[in-house]
Amino acid sequence: MGIEERHAMGKLTAASVRGIKKPGKYYDQHGLILRVAPGGSRQWIWRGTVRGRRRDIGLGAVMYTSLAEARDIAYQYRKLARAGIDPRSKRVSNSVPTFAEAAEQVIEAYRPGWKDTGGSEENWRSSLRRYVYPSLGSTPVDEITTADLVRVLLPVWHTKAETARKLKTRLGVVLRWSIAAGYRTDDPAGPALAAALPRHTTPTKHLASLPHDQVGPTLEKLETLPRAWPPPVACLRFLAAPAARSGEARFATWDEVDLETRTWTVPAERTKTKREHVVPLSTVALEALDVASLYSKSSNGSGPLFPSPTGKPLSNGAMSKITRPFEFTPHGLRASFRSWAAETGVPREVAEAALAHSAGALERAYQRSDLLAARREVMEAWSRHIS
Repeated sequence: MGIEERHAMGKLTAASVRGIKKPGKYYDQHGLILRVAPGGSRQWIWRGTVRGRRRDIGLGAVMYTSLAEARDIAYQYRKLARAGIDPRSKRVSNSVPTFAEAAEQVIEAYRPGWKDTGGSEENWRSSLRRYVYPSLGSTPVDEITTADLVRVLLPVWHTKAETARKLKTRLGVVLRWSIAAGYRTDDPAGPALAAALPRHTTPTKHLASLPHDQVGPTLEKLETLPRAWPPPVACLRFLAAPAARSGEARFATWDEVDLETRTWTVPAERTKTKREHVVPLSTVALEALDVASLYSKSSNGSGPLFPSPTGKPLSNGAMSKITRPFEFTPHGLRASFRSWAAETGVPREVAEAALAHSAGALERAYQRSDLLAARREVMEAWSRHIS
């Protein structure tokens, strides 16, 4: 086993942590160390001296523990060490999980019931890391009060109403899980929290969409902008062509596409209706696949149609990042299509089948053949409109 290289970098930042790949140890403050193994795994370590002996204690993987959380734990451990207390013995004796640990268990428990698109897990983790973990991540769940939750929620309660609403729900789920697990007896996210938060004075915003006649020009602008990794824009054009859901397109694989029949079959486990959905591919969608094939490791098999630079499916954040400056969301393109369909007289049952919406009895009768020929004609017309 070789000697690990030591890097004295001064104070770490969230950006520098993301960029560090070279194996070795990177030192921060309060005894906090970022250890990068030769195999690429990265974890936090606290190093300190307790009663004259050095102690190295693992604080968790970087992907699950943020820099802010690791620093907070390191600071608490240093205080214990200075008081002559071994943080390891304190850690073993304290069986109550921190909020971050409890949230991780909740995510693991909920994951099997979430759609296989990664969106729910990604959204849970990103919102908790951004808004909750910096202040409450290392707090034992039995010590969290309603006042703590108010301090987390108030800064975004009016400025980001939809985010705050989802965050309040997630906080409640974790804390009620803690009650069920026997870690606390009361619910700080219950009626007292509702009473402490002011009523929203602004309506909840729907997912932003573009006027249908602006979809084509906007996609063209996106394609002309220089960017290091083109697949997100190709994915956006691909999902715009059949008005597909973002998660369905981001997690699409080559073995779902049949170039001979010009169809894309979305498996039931990845659709909102839990039914397999056959999508006719227009010329625009096929052109997007041509671009995607230049960046995929293989244009067949189970590989993603639109890979990230690491070869994994694109994240929801990667898609939102390119659309945010233009004030629309990938999902909003479905509303753009629906508006165009209504204005151009597309039969409602055809439009609903194209959008893979849940259908009533009459529409299900129409859709026994999936209206594939009719949908193909409509999607070619829509593709010409956005070309």
